Amino acid sequence: MTITAAVTSGPTPRPRRAPVECGDLPFLIRRDGTWLYQGTPIGRKELVCLFASVLKRDAEGAFWLETPAERGRIIVEDAPFVAVELDWTGEGRNQVLSFRTNIDQIVTAGPEHPIRMSHDIVTCEPTPYLRVRPGAGTAPIEARINRAVYYELVALAVPHDVAGTQMLGVWSCGRFFALGEMPAGND
Repeated sequence: MTITAAVTSGPTPRPRRAPVECGDLPFLIRRDGTWLYQGTPIGRKELVCLFASVLKRDAEGAFWLETPAERGRIIVEDAPFVAVELDWTGEGRNQVLSFRTNIDQIVTAGPEHPIRMSHDIVTCEPTPYLRVRPGAGTAPIEARINRAVYYELVALAVPHDVAGTQMLGVWSCGRFFALGEMPAGND
C-alpha cells in the first residue's frame, strides 16, 4: 500500500482585517513631549517608545495609536516628538545634521526629513519642526525642535539666496533649509 502526502507551500494567508475602532483613547502628548495616560505621565521610556512605534496620522491630521487589532484616536498638543539634541558633520552643502528625539530616534535632516519653520500668529515667534515620518495625508508626523537645539541651528546658519531673497538657513544632505530672512544691513 502506498501513501502519498499532499505537498503544501505553507498556510494560506488570511485576508487582513481592519483594526477595531476604539474611539478616543485617554492618551495625551504634551507640547514638551511628555506622554500621559489618563492624566498621569508614562514614566517608562520603553513603554513610550512602544506606543510611539504604533503612532499614525490620518489624512485629516488626527493622531491614532494603531495596532493590527485595534486603533484609537489620541490628543497631541503640538508635535508628538521633540528633537532634543543635534549632531553635525561637514560644512556647507556637505553638512549633515542629525537630530535625536525624546524617544532616542535619530533623524537626519534631508529630502525625506525636511526642517520647516512655523511662526506663532500672535507673537511671530519661530518654531522649527523636523519630519520624522509621513502621515496618511499631507500632514506628517513631526518632532518640534526644542529651543536649545534651534539656537544651535541658528549658530550654524549661513546666508543663501532663495527665489531672490537672502535667507539664513542650514544645509543638510545637500538641501538648504531656510530658518528666516537675512537681517537688514547684513549683506
